[in-house]
Amino acid sequence: MAARLPSSLLRSAVCRPSPSLRQSPTWLRSASLRASYSTEAPPSPLYAKIREDLKGAMKAKDTNRLTVLRAVMAATLNASKTDKPIKTDVQLVDLLRKMARKSQDAVAEFKAAGREDLIEKEEIQQKIIEEYTAQSSVKEVGKEEIEQLITKVAQELIAAGTTDAKALRGAVTARVMGKELKDAAVAVEKKEITQMIGEISQKLAESS
Repeated sequence: MAARLPSSLLRSAVCRPSPSLRQSPTWLRSASLRASYSTEAPPSPLYAKIREDLKGAMKAKDTNRLTVLRAVMAATLNASKTDKPIKTDVQLVDLLRKMARKSQDAVAEFKAAGREDLIEKEEIQQKIIEEYTAQSSVKEVGKEEIEQLITKVAQELIAAGTTDAKALRGAVTARVMGKELKDAAVAVEKKEITQMIGEISQKLAESS
């Protein structure tokens, strides 16, 4: 009969994180542990690539890529527990772009604080995020295209009889944000789109 390990040793072996995780920040360590226990992955080709590349980064001991990919997987796992799970490449690219913007903000803060030691690391991770965004098959909807869409929708609504500026703004918002751009990879912040809708709707309502 095989010898049984003491229960305390078994608990220690199961619960103790790996040395690489112990050296990671607390938020990343907990996120990585949660991601490692996930058995369900969104049906997304880009996510599948990220998951596969994570294995390669672990073998290559690519710390920066590991940090980025673990953060993406943890954010995806957390989203799966909400009413807005990330299941498509469009949603994943949107997540990556948000991460890239946060990284840009961090670089600006580090520069202001004179933390040259952190700037290079953050910029490398930012490039890794942008690398996966570029590799996706998702087409980005830019500011000019959004302006054209808002104008087109507003003109159609005016032709149908919605000429009051406030009513027009509400109708354009419902259609553009709730339908036209619902599943699109948008390169413009929601706040800016809302402002564009208000300005274009007001202008067209006054001239109608």
